[in-house]
Amino acid sequence: MTVSATPDASASQHPLRGIVLTLAGVFLLTSSDAAIKWVTGSLPFGEALFLRTLFVILPIAVIVWHRGGLACLRIVSPKNLLLRALFGTGSTFLIVASLSLLPIGEVLTLVFVTPVLVTALAPLLLGERVGWHRWAAVLAGFAGVLIMLQPDTNAFHVAALLPLAAALVASLRDIITRRISASESSLAILVFSILGMLLASLATAPFGWRPIGLTEIAVAGVSGILFGIAHYMMIESYRFAEASLVAPFRYTNLIWAPLVGYLLFGEVPDKALLAGAPLIGASGLYIIWRERALRRAQQR
Repeated sequence: MTVSATPDASASQHPLRGIVLTLAGVFLLTSSDAAIKWVTGSLPFGEALFLRTLFVILPIAVIVWHRGGLACLRIVSPKNLLLRALFGTGSTFLIVASLSLLPIGEVLTLVFVTPVLVTALAPLLLGERVGWHRWAAVLAGFAGVLIMLQPDTNAFHVAALLPLAAALVASLRDIITRRISASESSLAILVFSILGMLLASLATAPFGWRPIGLTEIAVAGVSGILFGIAHYMMIESYRFAEASLVAPFRYTNLIWAPLVGYLLFGEVPDKALLAGAPLIGASGLYIIWRERALRRAQQR
């Protein structure tokens, strides 16, 4: 889930603090994904997601209380929040389903094609003008995806399309977030998304939920608490630094994900991942840099 926020007056006064919060948040998110991947080894992914979301509520409740209670959850347009929650829930479902079937490094790398898809869809859905520099980055990102998927070889797996579907849904989520982040609070967006995930995952109960062991509850609990803390850190990062400054540091996940996959699950990155990941990462980083440069040029 992507967290978006409009910086307050203190933003950019402590950029190092914003960067550190982002780095810590990314690491905790990767750890949360690793924990939920472990749980999906014995439970259906809908049940595992429900367990994690229950525990996400704990740190979110603490954050809301710390920020002043329900008053901080100002709502301007429930319709927009519900639509954003729908896409946020869909992307999370697809990511957790992907983690249950594929190596964590492959899943989280393919999901990072989201900024590329946002750029490709921006002219159609946001009316933004995208120049040839960013279109070149979009093509590079898609090339990285093709290298990883290997569609013309026996190594291709249909399950690899799940994280791509997650990235597409996440791009629609992020486009909606762009539209509403100026009017809706980050916490309201986050809380609506969490409630959406809770209800949607609970709806999978009739489709084969299994008895839950204490170990699974504990691991799902750790995943949920880490998930909530990570998003709080990433929200807070926007209070100390501009979004365009901290965004590139989220790509450290491309390092953590294969490393965690290797250490915890014995997943050795293959040649396709090692070749495609740099293209996806570089294209996303270039798009962020280019948008930041264009924004600064417009402000002059």
